[in-house]
Amino acid sequence: MAPVFTAASFQDGEIKDVRLEDYRGRWVVLFFYGSDFTFV
Repeated sequence: MAPVFTAASFQDGEIKDVRLEDYRGRWVVLFFYGSDFTFV
């Protein structure tokens, strides 16, 4: 179970806030891929 959070996302050419609570009762896949932005 994921904690409740708000994050910025890029959708349809603009930056929007996305809240996990907006998807309550639906299946959600959370994907984070940050290694392209690090020197590791």
